[in-house]
Amino acid sequence: MKNHIAISLFSIFILTACGATAKHKVEMPSKPAISTTGGAYLAGDGTGADAPENLDAIPDAVIRNEPLHRYANRPYVALGTPYTPLTKAGDFKQRGVASWYGKKFHGQPTSSGENYDMYAMTAAHLTLPIPSYARVTNLANQKSVVVRINDRGPFLHERVIDLSYTAAYKLGIVSNGSAEVEVESLNPDVVITPIAVSEPVQSTPLENVTPPVAEAVSVVAPSEAIAAPQAADNNIYLQLGAFKTQQNAEAYLSILRSELSDSGKELKLINKDGLVRVHIGPYADPTEARNSAEGLVGKLGFKPMVVLP
Repeated sequence: MKNHIAISLFSIFILTACGATAKHKVEMPSKPAISTTGGAYLAGDGTGADAPENLDAIPDAVIRNEPLHRYANRPYVALGTPYTPLTKAGDFKQRGVASWYGKKFHGQPTSSGENYDMYAMTAAHLTLPIPSYARVTNLANQKSVVVRINDRGPFLHERVIDLSYTAAYKLGIVSNGSAEVEVESLNPDVVITPIAVSEPVQSTPLENVTPPVAEAVSVVAPSEAIAAPQAADNNIYLQLGAFKTQQNAEAYLSILRSELSDSGKELKLINKDGLVRVHIGPYADPTEARNSAEGLVGKLGFKPMVVLP
Protein backbone atom coordinates (compact mmCIF):
# COMPACT_ATOMS: atom_id res chain seq x y z
CA MET A 1 0.00 0.00 0.00
CA LYS A 2 2.87 2.32 0.38
CA ASN A 3 4.29 2.86 -3.09
CA HIS A 4 1.98 5.84 -3.44
CA ILE A 5 2.86 8.65 -5.74
CA ALA A 6 0.01 11.12 -5.98
CA ILE A 7 -0.49 11.20 -9.69
CA SER A 8 -3.15 9.25 -11.55
CA LEU A 9 -3.27 8.46 -8.12
CA PHE A 10 -2.87 4.85 -7.18
CA SER A 11 -4.27 2.74 -9.98
CA ILE A 12 -0.91 1.02 -10.06
CA PHE A 13 0.44 1.04 -6.60
CA ILE A 14 -1.49 -1.35 -4.48
CA LEU A 15 -0.67 -4.90 -5.55
CA THR A 16 1.84 -5.08 -2.72
CA ALA A 17 -0.42 -3.41 -0.24
CA CYS A 18 -2.54 -4.17 2.73
CA GLY A 19 -5.99 -4.26 1.61
CA ALA A 20 -8.65 -5.69 -0.58
CA THR A 21 -10.85 -6.24 -3.50
CA ALA A 22 -12.64 -3.12 -2.29
CA LYS A 23 -16.17 -3.71 -3.37
CA HIS A 24 -17.73 -1.62 -0.65
CA LYS A 25 -18.69 1.97 -1.23
CA VAL A 26 -17.10 4.17 1.37
CA GLU A 27 -19.64 6.88 0.65
CA MET A 28 -22.30 4.51 1.98
CA PRO A 29 -20.43 2.52 4.62
CA SER A 30 -21.25 -1.14 5.02
CA LYS A 31 -20.45 -3.65 7.72
CA PRO A 32 -18.49 -6.52 6.21
CA ALA A 33 -17.82 -9.75 8.04
CA ILE A 34 -14.54 -9.94 9.90
CA SER A 35 -11.80 -11.82 8.09
CA THR A 36 -9.42 -13.62 10.42
CA THR A 37 -7.27 -15.09 7.67
CA GLY A 38 -3.84 -13.87 6.69
CA GLY A 39 -2.21 -13.71 10.12
CA ALA A 40 -1.19 -10.60 11.94
CA TYR A 41 0.50 -8.95 8.95
CA LEU A 42 1.57 -9.36 5.35
CA ALA A 43 4.44 -11.63 4.40
CA GLY A 44 7.65 -9.78 5.13
CA ASP A 45 5.87 -7.26 7.33
CA GLY A 46 5.54 -7.17 11.10
CA THR A 47 6.83 -5.41 14.17
CA GLY A 48 10.09 -3.51 14.09
CA ALA A 49 13.17 -4.53 16.07
CA ASP A 50 13.63 -0.93 17.19
CA ALA A 51 10.14 -0.47 18.64
CA PRO A 52 10.18 2.19 21.38
CA GLU A 53 9.26 1.19 24.90
CA ASN A 54 5.94 2.20 26.42
CA LEU A 55 3.95 2.47 23.20
CA ASP A 56 0.90 3.15 25.36
CA ALA A 57 2.49 6.47 26.32
CA ILE A 58 2.57 7.74 22.74
CA PRO A 59 -0.16 10.41 22.59
CA ASP A 60 -3.02 10.28 20.15
CA ALA A 61 -2.89 12.60 17.16
CA VAL A 62 -3.73 16.19 18.12
CA ILE A 63 -6.56 17.49 15.95
CA ARG A 64 -5.61 20.54 13.89
CA ASN A 65 -6.98 22.55 11.02
CA GLU A 66 -4.75 21.68 8.06
CA PRO A 67 -5.08 22.53 4.37
CA LEU A 68 -6.05 19.59 2.17
CA HIS A 69 -3.30 17.97 0.14
CA ARG A 70 -3.21 19.26 -3.43
CA TYR A 71 -3.20 15.84 -5.10
CA ALA A 72 -4.16 13.16 -2.58
CA ASN A 73 -7.86 14.10 -2.55
CA ARG A 74 -8.50 13.73 -6.28
CA PRO A 75 -10.64 10.83 -7.58
CA TYR A 76 -8.54 7.76 -8.29
CA VAL A 77 -8.75 4.11 -9.33
CA ALA A 78 -7.12 1.24 -7.42
CA LEU A 79 -7.31 -2.40 -8.52
CA GLY A 80 -10.01 -1.42 -11.00
CA THR A 81 -12.24 0.25 -8.41
CA PRO A 82 -12.87 4.02 -8.59
CA TYR A 83 -12.83 6.11 -5.41
CA THR A 84 -13.84 9.72 -4.80
CA PRO A 85 -12.24 11.14 -1.65
CA LEU A 86 -14.24 13.40 0.62
CA THR A 87 -13.17 17.02 0.82
CA LYS A 88 -14.69 17.85 4.20
CA ALA A 89 -14.03 16.23 7.57
CA GLY A 90 -16.83 15.23 9.93
CA ASP A 91 -20.30 13.82 9.24
CA PHE A 92 -18.82 10.42 8.45
CA LYS A 93 -19.10 7.24 10.50
CA GLN A 94 -18.30 3.74 9.33
CA ARG A 95 -18.03 0.23 10.75
CA GLY A 96 -15.88 -2.48 9.29
CA VAL A 97 -12.59 -4.32 9.63
CA ALA A 98 -9.34 -2.53 10.47
CA SER A 99 -5.89 -3.90 9.73
CA TRP A 100 -2.39 -2.54 10.33
CA TYR A 101 0.92 -2.26 8.54
CA GLY A 102 4.42 -2.19 9.95
CA LYS A 103 8.11 -2.49 9.15
CA LYS A 104 7.65 -3.49 5.50
CA PHE A 105 6.38 0.02 4.76
CA HIS A 106 8.22 1.95 7.49
CA GLY A 107 9.94 4.97 5.92
CA GLN A 108 8.23 4.60 2.54
CA PRO A 109 6.24 7.48 1.00
CA THR A 110 2.54 7.73 1.77
CA SER A 111 -0.13 9.26 -0.46
CA SER A 112 0.46 12.58 1.30
CA GLY A 113 4.15 12.50 0.41
CA GLU A 114 5.09 12.04 4.06
CA ASN A 115 7.17 9.00 4.95
CA TYR A 116 5.26 6.32 6.81
CA ASP A 117 6.17 6.11 10.50
CA MET A 118 4.86 2.92 12.06
CA TYR A 119 5.30 4.45 15.52
CA ALA A 120 3.20 7.56 14.81
CA MET A 121 -0.56 7.77 15.30
CA THR A 122 -1.60 7.67 11.64
CA ALA A 123 -3.81 5.63 9.33
CA ALA A 124 -4.75 5.02 5.71
CA HIS A 125 -8.34 5.36 4.52
CA LEU A 126 -9.94 4.99 1.12
CA THR A 127 -11.83 8.30 1.02
CA LEU A 128 -11.38 10.42 4.15
CA PRO A 129 -9.66 13.74 3.42
CA ILE A 130 -5.86 13.87 3.51
CA PRO A 131 -4.90 15.14 5.95
CA SER A 132 -7.73 14.76 8.44
CA TYR A 133 -8.41 13.09 11.77
CA ALA A 134 -10.53 10.14 12.82
CA ARG A 135 -11.49 8.41 16.03
CA VAL A 136 -11.16 4.64 15.72
CA THR A 137 -12.85 2.41 18.30
CA ASN A 138 -12.24 -1.32 18.70
CA LEU A 139 -15.78 -2.66 19.08
CA ALA A 140 -14.57 -5.75 20.94
CA ASN A 141 -12.92 -3.92 23.84
CA GLN A 142 -14.13 -0.31 23.37
CA LYS A 143 -10.58 1.03 23.28
CA SER A 144 -10.41 4.21 21.22
CA VAL A 145 -7.65 6.28 19.60
CA VAL A 146 -7.42 9.38 17.42
CA VAL A 147 -5.31 9.06 14.28
CA ARG A 148 -4.23 11.38 11.49
CA ILE A 149 -5.24 10.20 8.00
CA ASN A 150 -2.24 10.66 5.70
CA ASP A 151 -2.48 7.73 3.28
CA ARG A 152 -4.83 5.77 0.99
CA GLY A 153 -5.92 2.16 1.46
CA PRO A 154 -6.52 -0.58 2.42
CA PHE A 155 -7.58 -2.17 -0.86
CA LEU A 156 -7.92 -5.86 0.05
CA HIS A 157 -10.44 -7.99 1.94
CA GLU A 158 -12.97 -5.12 2.16
CA ARG A 159 -11.17 -3.57 5.12
CA VAL A 160 -12.06 0.01 5.94
CA ILE A 161 -8.91 1.41 7.54
CA ASP A 162 -5.22 0.53 7.81
CA LEU A 163 -3.67 1.60 11.12
CA SER A 164 -0.10 2.35 12.03
CA TYR A 165 1.55 -0.23 14.27
CA THR A 166 1.26 2.01 17.34
CA ALA A 167 -2.41 2.79 16.74
CA ALA A 168 -3.13 -0.92 16.33
CA TYR A 169 -1.14 -1.70 19.47
CA LYS A 170 -3.11 0.82 21.54
CA LEU A 171 -6.36 -0.65 20.22
CA GLY A 172 -5.27 -4.19 21.07
CA ILE A 173 -5.38 -5.63 17.54
CA VAL A 174 -1.70 -6.23 16.74
CA SER A 175 -1.68 -9.96 17.51
CA ASN A 176 -4.90 -10.74 15.64
CA GLY A 177 -3.99 -8.54 12.69
CA SER A 178 -7.51 -7.21 12.25
CA ALA A 179 -10.58 -6.27 14.26
CA GLU A 180 -14.02 -4.80 13.75
CA VAL A 181 -13.93 -1.09 14.44
CA GLU A 182 -15.94 2.09 14.16
CA VAL A 183 -14.30 4.96 12.27
CA GLU A 184 -15.58 8.48 12.94
CA SER A 185 -14.25 11.46 11.01
CA LEU A 186 -13.49 14.42 13.27
CA ASN A 187 -14.13 18.01 12.26
CA PRO A 188 -11.44 20.24 13.83
CA ASP A 189 -13.91 23.14 13.92
CA VAL A 190 -16.28 21.12 16.11
CA VAL A 191 -14.36 18.38 17.89
CA ILE A 192 -11.74 19.85 20.17
CA THR A 193 -10.18 16.74 21.67
CA PRO A 194 -9.91 12.98 21.62
CA ILE A 195 -12.06 11.04 24.07
CA ALA A 196 -10.40 9.97 27.30
CA VAL A 197 -10.11 6.20 27.10
CA SER A 198 -7.25 4.45 28.80
CA GLU A 199 -7.30 6.28 32.13
CA PRO A 200 -10.56 8.21 32.53
CA VAL A 201 -10.68 10.68 35.42
CA GLN A 202 -13.76 12.07 37.15
CA SER A 203 -13.96 15.82 36.64
CA THR A 204 -14.97 18.39 39.26
CA PRO A 205 -15.92 22.08 38.94
CA LEU A 206 -12.25 23.09 39.34
CA GLU A 207 -10.85 20.25 37.25
CA ASN A 208 -11.92 21.42 33.80
CA VAL A 209 -9.08 21.24 31.33
CA THR A 210 -8.71 21.13 27.59
CA PRO A 211 -7.46 17.61 26.78
CA PRO A 212 -5.06 17.33 23.86
CA VAL A 213 -4.50 13.58 24.06
CA ALA A 214 -6.13 10.34 25.11
CA GLU A 215 -5.75 10.70 28.88
CA ALA A 216 -6.67 14.32 29.24
CA VAL A 217 -9.70 15.06 31.32
CA SER A 218 -12.60 17.24 30.20
CA VAL A 219 -13.46 20.16 27.94
CA VAL A 220 -14.42 23.65 29.14
CA ALA A 221 -15.77 26.73 27.46
CA PRO A 222 -12.88 28.62 25.80
CA SER A 223 -13.53 31.85 27.66
CA GLU A 224 -13.52 30.33 31.14
CA ALA A 225 -10.55 30.28 33.48
CA ILE A 226 -9.80 27.95 36.38
CA ALA A 227 -8.35 28.88 39.72
CA ALA A 228 -5.18 27.50 41.24
CA PRO A 229 -5.61 28.40 44.93
CA GLN A 230 -1.96 27.85 45.90
CA ALA A 231 -0.37 29.74 43.00
CA ALA A 232 1.66 32.85 43.76
CA ASP A 233 0.32 36.31 42.93
CA ASN A 234 0.55 37.11 39.21
CA ASN A 235 1.59 33.52 38.59
CA ILE A 236 -0.68 33.09 35.58
CA TYR A 237 -0.30 30.06 33.31
CA LEU A 238 -2.02 28.26 30.48
CA GLN A 239 -2.98 24.65 31.08
CA LEU A 240 -2.32 22.44 28.05
CA GLY A 241 -3.43 19.11 29.48
CA ALA A 242 -3.85 16.93 32.57
CA PHE A 243 -2.89 13.29 32.98
CA LYS A 244 -3.27 10.56 35.54
CA THR A 245 0.28 9.28 35.07
CA GLN A 246 3.59 11.13 35.21
CA GLN A 247 4.86 9.09 32.27
CA ASN A 248 2.17 10.22 29.86
CA ALA A 249 2.43 13.82 31.01
CA GLU A 250 6.18 13.75 30.34
CA ALA A 251 5.63 12.21 26.90
CA TYR A 252 3.25 15.03 25.98
CA LEU A 253 5.58 17.63 27.50
CA SER A 254 8.36 16.38 25.24
CA ILE A 255 6.18 16.92 22.17
CA LEU A 256 5.19 20.41 23.31
CA ARG A 257 8.81 21.45 23.82
CA SER A 258 9.38 20.82 20.14
CA GLU A 259 6.11 22.42 19.00
CA LEU A 260 6.42 25.50 21.22
CA SER A 261 10.18 26.02 21.22
CA ASP A 262 9.74 29.63 20.06
CA SER A 263 7.15 30.60 22.68
CA GLY A 264 9.63 32.20 25.08
CA LYS A 265 7.69 30.68 27.98
CA GLU A 266 8.47 27.86 30.39
CA LEU A 267 6.77 24.49 30.07
CA LYS A 268 6.44 22.56 33.31
CA LEU A 269 4.51 19.84 35.09
CA ILE A 270 2.34 20.56 38.13
CA ASN A 271 1.07 17.76 40.41
CA LYS A 272 -2.29 18.73 41.86
CA ASP A 273 -5.36 16.84 43.04
CA GLY A 274 -4.14 13.51 41.71
CA LEU A 275 -3.39 14.77 38.20
CA VAL A 276 -0.18 15.77 36.47
CA ARG A 277 -0.90 19.04 34.69
CA VAL A 278 1.07 20.56 31.82
CA HIS A 279 1.44 24.35 32.18
CA ILE A 280 3.11 27.06 30.10
CA GLY A 281 3.93 30.54 31.41
CA PRO A 282 4.05 32.58 33.49
CA TYR A 283 2.14 35.53 32.04
CA ALA A 284 2.05 39.07 33.39
CA ASP A 285 -1.74 39.32 33.40
CA PRO A 286 -4.86 37.48 32.21
CA THR A 287 -5.00 39.50 29.00
CA GLU A 288 -1.54 38.37 27.95
CA ALA A 289 -2.44 34.80 28.83
CA ARG A 290 -5.68 34.89 26.82
CA ASN A 291 -3.90 36.43 23.82
CA SER A 292 -1.29 33.70 24.02
CA ALA A 293 -4.02 31.05 24.22
CA GLU A 294 -5.56 32.41 21.02
CA GLY A 295 -2.17 32.33 19.32
CA LEU A 296 -1.57 28.70 20.28
CA VAL A 297 -4.76 27.39 18.69
CA GLY A 298 -3.10 26.97 15.30
CA LYS A 299 -0.25 24.91 16.75
CA LEU A 300 -2.17 22.84 19.28
CA GLY A 301 -5.52 22.39 17.57
CA PHE A 302 -7.39 23.60 20.67
CA LYS A 303 -7.51 26.67 22.90
CA PRO A 304 -5.60 26.28 26.19
CA MET A 305 -7.19 27.11 29.53
CA VAL A 306 -6.04 30.13 31.56
CA VAL A 307 -5.04 29.22 35.13
CA LEU A 308 -5.39 32.19 37.48
CA PRO A 309 -3.62 32.56 40.86
